[in-house]
Amino acid sequence: MKLTTRGHYSVKALLDLSLQPGYGPASTKAISSRQDIPAPYLEKLLIEMRRAGLVKSIRGSIGGYQLAREPAQISLGEIFQAVGETIEPLPHHQASPTQAEDWVTFSLWQKLHRKLKEALYSITLADLYYDARSWQASLGEEANFIV
Repeated sequence: MKLTTRGHYSVKALLDLSLQPGYGPASTKAISSRQDIPAPYLEKLLIEMRRAGLVKSIRGSIGGYQLAREPAQISLGEIFQAVGETIEPLPHHQASPTQAEDWVTFSLWQKLHRKLKEALYSITLADLYYDARSWQASLGEEANFIV
């Protein structure tokens, strides 16, 4: 698995939304500015994540996007899936039925893939939030941070 800009920006945007007071809405412009993500690109990602049920859009002058669920209920796996990140290993690899080491390698990669997928679906936005806060506290920094 390779984390692309799409996946990285998507996680940053949702983590930013998780920091809003009461998980209230934030405008694309505000998220874009805080996280240094190009606004048109961010808008496309947020639309994809809205379709996946991770965020909802709020219309009006104080509108924007907000999380559709609590941060502890949104996993990295869901975020990656929503924006088309693939976590499938070696999609075209087929083990040769005549070579035992091919089967061993193939089996190993399949097991590693299952474990990676389990991990991505078990790590939530809340976990990332607390990891970032702990790291900042260890550095003696203030509570506000850029993801």
